Amino acid sequence: MSRQVQGYLYLALAMLTVGSTVIASKLIASGLAPFSATALRFALACPILLLLMRATGTRLPKLAGHDRLILFVQAGAGSVGYTTLLISGLHLTSAADAGVIIGTLPVVSAVISILVLGERPGRALLLAVVLATAGVLSIAFTPEATGGSFAGNVLIFLAVICEGLFILLNKRLRTEIPPLAQSTLMTGIGFIVALIPAVFEMPLAHAVSPNAVAAVVYYALVPTVGGFLLWYAGAERVSGTEAALFTALAPVSAVMLAALILGEPVGLNQIAGIACVLAAVLGLGLAGRRAAMKTTAKG
Repeated sequence: MSRQVQGYLYLALAMLTVGSTVIASKLIASGLAPFSATALRFALACPILLLLMRATGTRLPKLAGHDRLILFVQAGAGSVGYTTLLISGLHLTSAADAGVIIGTLPVVSAVISILVLGERPGRALLLAVVLATAGVLSIAFTPEATGGSFAGNVLIFLAVICEGLFILLNKRLRTEIPPLAQSTLMTGIGFIVALIPAVFEMPLAHAVSPNAVAAVVYYALVPTVGGFLLWYAGAERVSGTEAALFTALAPVSAVMLAALILGEPVGLNQIAGIACVLAAVLGLGLAGRRAAMKTTAKG
């Protein structure tokens, strides 16, 4: 098996774990409060990542106050905000619908870059935005998506925006931080940020479900730690553009797992939504690949 094919396999498995976070979050939503579940997830994942840092000799570089602030906001938005909103949204909506909405992350991230960084959108991005929007609308405004389901879909989309802000803020870091060290920081800071509201939500929490606790353990060990290792093992074997294209597998795996594990029905609306989102992400990725090839040719 060639190095490139190995990379494709690792990336595909990484995106499978990303899709599985939707299923895990759905199970968590039925038996644990969102901040408590988030704090527990990071409490389990952080020590493992610290051990991996020590085993690999990864060190944390000296960080200025600017970068420390960025990391704190990143953890608040991308780690805690994303997870708690995802869990809260899945308390109200289906995992299949959530999978479609989460698939818009690459497009949402690009739009945030335009709005915040002032980047000029190309035709490919504008088309991707239209397709991704159509995909979300195909499941957000169906007759079934009324009341709680619609509110749940909104919360899922807010979670995607939080993750998009995380990606944007990463570009603002002045010091290059090794991926393993940054992941460890995100879990450590995320635990501290989530712990404070978790304490206040405890009196309001209902009975804890064993399935929810098992889902948190899975979330911490497989997508958080295992997904990280798989993604970077794959990313180092292929180009950045090729790696980005594999993010399109996340919504597909989420919808498939929702049907297989949770027994949720997958209707034409979800299929149409997936098709639109996949077309948007793949189109965006191919446009980036062409741009990279032109830059290489000029060089």
